Amino acid sequence: MDRRSFFKKAGTAGAGAVAATALAAPAIAQENPKIAWRMTSSFPKSLDTIYGGAEDIAKHVAAATDGNFTIQPFAAGEIVPGLQAVDAVAAGTVEAAHTTSYYFVGKDPTYAIGTAIPFGLNSRLTNAWYYEGNGNKLMNEFYATQGMYALPAGNTGAQMGGWFRKEINTLDDLKGVKMRIAGLAGRVMEKVGVIPQQIAGGDIYPALEKGTIDAAEFVGPYDDLKLGFHKVAKYYYYPGWWEGGPTVHGFFNLEKWSNLPKHYQAALTDACAFANTNMLAKYDTKNPTALKQLVAEGATLRPFSQEIMEACFQAATGIYSEISGTNQYFKKIYDDQTAFKRDAYLWMQLSEYTFDTFMMIQQRAGKL
Repeated sequence: MDRRSFFKKAGTAGAGAVAATALAAPAIAQENPKIAWRMTSSFPKSLDTIYGGAEDIAKHVAAATDGNFTIQPFAAGEIVPGLQAVDAVAAGTVEAAHTTSYYFVGKDPTYAIGTAIPFGLNSRLTNAWYYEGNGNKLMNEFYATQGMYALPAGNTGAQMGGWFRKEINTLDDLKGVKMRIAGLAGRVMEKVGVIPQQIAGGDIYPALEKGTIDAAEFVGPYDDLKLGFHKVAKYYYYPGWWEGGPTVHGFFNLEKWSNLPKHYQAALTDACAFANTNMLAKYDTKNPTALKQLVAEGATLRPFSQEIMEACFQAATGIYSEISGTNQYFKKIYDDQTAFKRDAYLWMQLSEYTFDTFMMIQQRAGKL
């Protein structure tokens, strides 16, 4: 071989490799830009399970993008109050929020469906409607009109019916009761005589303690124990028929979301899906132990009577009919979810309900 020719060719190849390397670095940088977002939560850090959803999103996004796309969570009040989270996202004050959409029902009742409406879906069916039904598509058609895009990023499972300072045995017992309750559930309760109050989670305990309110609902045993509600209101009612499977969402400024590289959008979508699943798993694990402790410390468990449940169901369906008559987005989404619910519960009452009921009987009999 001609050595002179060999080294000439080798030198040319080497120069090409150097040039390729020089070109690759900027190209990679363009594909994986450094992006830093802030995510405001509607929850305090002390509620580690529900606030933890925002932390899960941040960790998984950073891991999936080698730290090039970062999201920093902030607790309620650190940037804006919890009940102003979506306003901050829509205005571009922050890029993202981790919150429940029904906190903002005063802006439009359609927000309520995003989290949960009274006598809606349980957690399993909520996820089915969002992921395999029309839930994500329809809710984001509405959220787009508000300048946002949203993804399910948490679920608490069916919640409790709340804490009452006195026993509630009949519909008459509800008349005049001042109750902290969010979303359309407040309107339903108002129909049966309750005076609904919208109060942020961190303000519930002092309001109960001072007698400013007579009752309050929040989430369930794990969070309620942390907040100490049983110390100021003895009676713990169930079920929370207004929140059979409430979704916590990641909300994103629509322009910021649209401008993300597609693989960053995918990473964020996957991170929210993990947060959604993980939060429910945590609550299902932690609530049983917390419930035992609440009862040991004096909480008295009571079911809502059939009379109260039936009256509230009728009030809810009447409200949905009223809203549907004037709000096209609400009607479209509500009708779709109702059709989904009708078929879903037809199936679940067979194997799912029958199996769960049998196993619960065994649990009560001490056979598990």
